[in-house]
Amino acid sequence: MSHPYIGILANLLLPVLFFAGLTLIPAGMWLEHRRRRQTGHPDPVLPRGVELRRLGMFVAVTTLVNLVIGSQFLYSAVSYMDSQAFCGKTCHTVMDPEYTAYTNSPHARVACTECHIGPGAPWFVKSKISGTGQVFAVLFQTYPKPIPSPVKALRPARETCQQCHWPKRFSGEKFFVHTEYAADEQNSASTTVAMMKIGGSSFRGTVGIHGMHVDDKARMQYVATDQHRQVIPQVTYTDPNGRVTVFNATDIKIKPEELARGEHREMDCMDCHNRPTHIFEMPDRALDEAMAQGSIDPKLPFIKRQAMAALRRDYPDSVAAARAISASLENFYRTQYPQVYAANPALVKTASQKVGAIYERNVFPEMKITWGTYPNNLGHTDFPGCFRCHDGNHTSADGRTISNDCATCHNLLAVSEKDPKILTELGTNPSPQVLTGGASK
Repeated sequence: MSHPYIGILANLLLPVLFFAGLTLIPAGMWLEHRRRRQTGHPDPVLPRGVELRRLGMFVAVTTLVNLVIGSQFLYSAVSYMDSQAFCGKTCHTVMDPEYTAYTNSPHARVACTECHIGPGAPWFVKSKISGTGQVFAVLFQTYPKPIPSPVKALRPARETCQQCHWPKRFSGEKFFVHTEYAADEQNSASTTVAMMKIGGSSFRGTVGIHGMHVDDKARMQYVATDQHRQVIPQVTYTDPNGRVTVFNATDIKIKPEELARGEHREMDCMDCHNRPTHIFEMPDRALDEAMAQGSIDPKLPFIKRQAMAALRRDYPDSVAAARAISASLENFYRTQYPQVYAANPALVKTASQKVGAIYERNVFPEMKITWGTYPNNLGHTDFPGCFRCHDGNHTSADGRTISNDCATCHNLLAVSEKDPKILTELGTNPSPQVLTGGASK
């Protein structure tokens, strides 16, 4: 069903009406039997002899038919409750941020239930029990704003993520390129190029990021003392030989009882990939990506600065934001760069629309979600991420330290360079030239 409420009507309410109708048959017979007994009516409700056998045959056949119809209704109801439309659109205000992020994510074609429930009946039952409480929270508007993250009762990643992703088999390195633009008139571009050591444990004995952190033969555990798992005062590593090493953060002062009350977790995929699908971007990085892809033309003078300023303002809702962002950018180029605006009105309009879309994609005032509400632990650019542990301050009793050396996880081929040589050798285009025609005040 394309509309979630039509789906509720067709897949949930109609089956209820169907089974309710079936219950009326024995209920009606019982009421009639009671009425006849009270009034002294001589004839029984049910016929006798041949007519009773005929009735019995009719009831048996219709019961079989109703079972077939009912099973189809139940199957459609369960399937609909597992659909993306039901999960993301039925409770529109509550789930709109998560659903919007989901539809723009690398897992947009993976069903919600594949990750949130996974295979097997036990977790299916748990999810429906949990969902019952969520329904009442939505009905009575008692749900928190924003929705808390991380999900405490999330199924272990080895039973969901690793049904498709197998960390031990990851091999080789990943070529990483990120271009960032300065907030100057030229939107000066600088690019970082790195080779990420994402591999698992290879037959050559080398160990990459995944092989070190998620290994069948070793265990990584940690204690977090805050809701978002951003403060990690202790890490425990058990190597394949069973040797245990405890690393304590020297820069975090914590009492033993506070450490005991913290959340004790065994590390899995979700501790780094904590937003694998419901990804909320930061404005700086979202603009860099849009400019690198060309959906916001970097040739527009000061577009990075003006877009950042527009995105950082407070708006009552996404509709008001879209109008204000568009008006702000168009007014800037109309008054400060009239020649650029006159010659390239389509570029300005397209940029305005994209900046508005970035806001609509990441900020939801009605759910109190703004920039940075949900930390992303992948990397260490916008949030501590890797540096929650790899900060050089987690030290063991024998003097070993969890390294913060860049080369541990990646080889840097270029760091914030203009037109890096490595990309020129690979045949990429040079940085675009900025348009002229006006002066910024």
